[in-house]
Amino acid sequence: MGIEQDIRQTKFVNAKQKAMINLLYSYGWVMEQVKTFLASEDITHQQFNILRILRGAAGPLSTLQIRERMLDKMSDTSRIVDRLVAKELVQKVTCAKDKRLVDVTISAKGLALLLKLDNRDDHIQEIMKNISEAEATQLSLLLDKIRG
Repeated sequence: MGIEQDIRQTKFVNAKQKAMINLLYSYGWVMEQVKTFLASEDITHQQFNILRILRGAAGPLSTLQIRERMLDKMSDTSRIVDRLVAKELVQKVTCAKDKRLVDVTISAKGLALLLKLDNRDDHIQEIMKNISEAEATQLSLLLDKIRG
């Protein structure tokens, strides 16, 4: 179904306006799909993002370093990390080099959760079922181009 039917709007100023509205609408749709997927594990998309960042890091990261790498730059990283600590998915320790800073690492429980989610790749495949690998590659290139 096209954007026109989904939002019941048939006129757009131009193709770029239609594309922008389609991006915003599609973002909302994808986020709802992701939230539904992650809700079964009682984590938010922001918590998932932090776990993913920590798993890929070569060592502990500060909350500032985590924030730099987050997809959602408006997040309150410290608050989200504290919630992950409460769920025992990450650990916080005082930084050995600077006692004013806190280092964050992913816990074994956090790694296990990510592995479980990695093994549920069928959900991502279901969301993206209507496009081919080549189209997904082209879409990524176009999105990179938009951000310049």
